[in-house]
Amino acid sequence: MKVFLAQTDTTVGFLSQDSKRLETIKMRADNKPFLKVYSDFKNLKRDIRIPNTHKRLVRHACKTTFVVKNQAFRHVCDPYHARLIQPFGWLYSTSANESGQSYVREFCQSVSDIIVEDFRGLSEQSASQIFLLTTSQIKQLR
Repeated sequence: MKVFLAQTDTTVGFLSQDSKRLETIKMRADNKPFLKVYSDFKNLKRDIRIPNTHKRLVRHACKTTFVVKNQAFRHVCDPYHARLIQPFGWLYSTSANESGQSYVREFCQSVSDIIVEDFRGLSEQSASQIFLLTTSQIKQLR
């Protein structure tokens, strides 16, 4: 599977369905899972069981990551980013940098297979908020 370098809804990132390849690029421990991003809520509900009390929140939240049973995911609201994900249904997403480092354009371009750059360009921005969802509670992690 190819690795895309693209402007995500939050920051510039690597996208792929191959988690092993992303681990290698980022030089990251293999026990740390990646975030899954979905272009539509239908595919998200097929893969992850969201507690009924939080479905409305997940559907309407933008630039927000949720964790349910150690599985991190985000429903993408940005139409440009969603259009990239739509043919695949979902993609693993991670920030475009080496683990613990900041964004370096030359490094990112050298390790990615396809570079997707639109009128927004590629720029590092603030990360998403992260919430842990249980059947009855919401806990903010970041």
